[in-house]
Order: sequence, then structure tokens, then C-alpha cells
Amino acid sequence: MATMPARIIHRSIARDWREVYAFASRPQNMPQWASGLASGLVPDGDEWIADGGPIGNVRVRFAAPNEFGVIDHRVTLSDGLSVHNALRVVPNGDGAEVMFTLLRLPGIDDAAFEADAAHVARDLEALKALMEKGTV
Repeated sequence: MATMPARIIHRSIARDWREVYAFASRPQNMPQWASGLASGLVPDGDEWIADGGPIGNVRVRFAAPNEFGVIDHRVTLSDGLSVHNALRVVPNGDGAEVMFTLLRLPGIDDAAFEADAAHVARDLEALKALMEKGTV
């Protein structure tokens, strides 16, 4: 497979990166900020099951907890397509930088790619708002 076009979508968050990672890396917390998982995740062994709406249930496998801020996860759709999502939280001064690498999959047109990018940006804004309020 050829290299796919990619876009890194990021947000700076005024909160210690370790606290951002601790919150964002817990699958149980993702419905609070990751709208694609708003219906919640149900544990199933080493994976989690999410209701993908019109595309059916999806399986999600997360990177093991780590000291590097890596929240990568592999999403497997009901048709068997598996997508690697790179999500990182890194130190940025006294705060954090959260970065998601959006890959443009084959067959995705410009409008769909832009819509996906906007969706990720909204989710990162939601995470930023939650973390900066200090209520989580």
C-alpha cells in the first residue's frame, strides 16, 4: 500500500501532560470527549466494543498504559477494515500538546477527509475544555 496523505491535528492544553494522558487514555472517559465513541465502550478481553452507528459495532484495541503519552488505538470495523489511529499526549511547557494523526484512507474524497479532520478537531477541543475546567 502506498503512503497515505496525513494531517496532524493538535491542541495545546493548559494542564500537566501526565494528567491529560491519565484522563484521555482511559477508555471509560472517552465518551466525555471523543464523540465517535459517545455511546460508550464495553470491555471485551483486551479489546473494547463500541456502537459504530450505521457502520455497526467496532472493536478497539488500545496501546498498553505507558510513560510516553501514547494512546494509539486500532479500530476494526464490522467489515474487517482495520485502521491505526495515532494519538499522543506530550509535554508542552507546564501543559500538554495532544496530537492525532489523521490518515486519508483510500477511497476517501476531499470533502470526507475535511469532515473527518473537523470531527477530530472538535473532539480535541472538547478534551481541552474538560481538562482546563479542572473538574476531571
